[in-house]
Amino acid sequence: MSPYGNYGYAILTAGALRTPDRVALTYCGEQSFTYDELNRAVNERAHALAAAGIVPGQRVAALLNETLLVAQIYLAQAKLGAVTAALNPFWPVETLQAVVERSGCTAFVYDATVARVIEQIRPNLPGITSWIAAESLVSDNQDEPELRGSHDDPVALYYTSGTTGLPKPVVHTHASSIATAQIWLDVPRSQDSVFGTGAIIWGIGFPAIVGPALYAGMRLVLEQDWGPGNFLKVVPREKVTHVSQIPSFYAALLGSDEHAGVDLSSLRVIMLGGEPLTATMLSRIKERLPEAGVYSYYGQTEAPYTCMGRVDDGSTPLGSSGRARMGNAVRITDPSGGRVVGRTGEINLAGPHRMAGYDGLPSDEVLRGEWFVGGDLGVVSEDGVLTVLGRREDAIAKGGHWSQPAAVEEAAAALDDVAEAGVVGVPEGAPEQKILLAVVPRAGHSLDAAKVALALSESLPAHQQPDHIVVADELPHFQDASGGPGKLLRREIRELYGHLV
Repeated sequence: MSPYGNYGYAILTAGALRTPDRVALTYCGEQSFTYDELNRAVNERAHALAAAGIVPGQRVAALLNETLLVAQIYLAQAKLGAVTAALNPFWPVETLQAVVERSGCTAFVYDATVARVIEQIRPNLPGITSWIAAESLVSDNQDEPELRGSHDDPVALYYTSGTTGLPKPVVHTHASSIATAQIWLDVPRSQDSVFGTGAIIWGIGFPAIVGPALYAGMRLVLEQDWGPGNFLKVVPREKVTHVSQIPSFYAALLGSDEHAGVDLSSLRVIMLGGEPLTATMLSRIKERLPEAGVYSYYGQTEAPYTCMGRVDDGSTPLGSSGRARMGNAVRITDPSGGRVVGRTGEINLAGPHRMAGYDGLPSDEVLRGEWFVGGDLGVVSEDGVLTVLGRREDAIAKGGHWSQPAAVEEAAAALDDVAEAGVVGVPEGAPEQKILLAVVPRAGHSLDAAKVALALSESLPAHQQPDHIVVADELPHFQDASGGPGKLLRREIRELYGHLV
């Protein structure tokens, strides 16, 4: 068996063989490791885990806050062939306990920052037979351990951030994790590139951030705090060149004067995802950081960083997420499953970085051959650029097309005398739906449903035209944090008027 099929070896040991004296990692400005030193430190952790009874194939829950321990222990367990259940340290205790109960883990590794949480959950997890304090994982042996686990063997369970039910356990293999590590092969970098990040590296952040940085031979700067305040200290201190964040980070960073006078000139690549990037925000970023290339990306825990593209130089349209990166693929399918171009449909992702499936849960609905279909809607242009539109569960399927309710709502709200509009598809979740529109007249005005329908027939395509229009005195409003007609409002419209369609 080639050792390069093992995630820990491919990500770290190969770099230690290639450039042993290059600095691989710095931690909070206090510790520094060359690639050789980091590899030997990971080997020490691996031997200590083995001495604690961890064996190949065993599922080990990991609740770690300290980023250095996350990096060392995740890689050590990968070398041993253990399967890391990467727990989120910000979960409520109830969620944490339930996830571990369902995971099949028999060992639990934790650091000192979560000791009180461990005291709470330990009596309720009889399936965990080995509790291991990360700080105790020391050994005199720094030699390469016997590598176990490779290629299609599972390396970790990473958890989705779903808003309902327990987070889903996503199974990634050694092979899919190595494929994810190739992210920075599609982005400019040099021998002096430095990737800076904070505590988001537990979970999918590990193969999407730590793995790629080490695989590409970059210097990885690990911090505990990556908020704007510490960012302004760390970037000039460490000469950080590459970062991956969300756009609202820069709203906070540039929203005060604290950044003025701070030397941020080392930044060369800013990767942004998870939120829409507006033209105004892009302009503010470029005004402050003119030498940095700004990239958008799209992926999910099940298929990380599938698409990316540079948006500040015009090569990728602002508002899109770029093209599929090397070796990956993206397509759009209509409600019947057929491929479409230039039309709204379900986003399908494929590539060697795709998950193997959900652990203990059915995956048939989302794994369709080579493709992962995760419930997002989007459009792919003729030249392969992806634009993400929203969730499928919020969309309406009619006439072989997917439509977002907001498109119909905005058209209705633009009509004279319409104060507010809400749209749903009925029946809920059906493969073919009818469109129900509820409108509220402006104060002192009246509306006629037939006239509204006629007006919309002139402004909307057939698949977006309402099948039934209700004129209501008011629409139900809830504090659903949607910033507009949200899920709770639409659910109430369906319950009040759905029977009329």
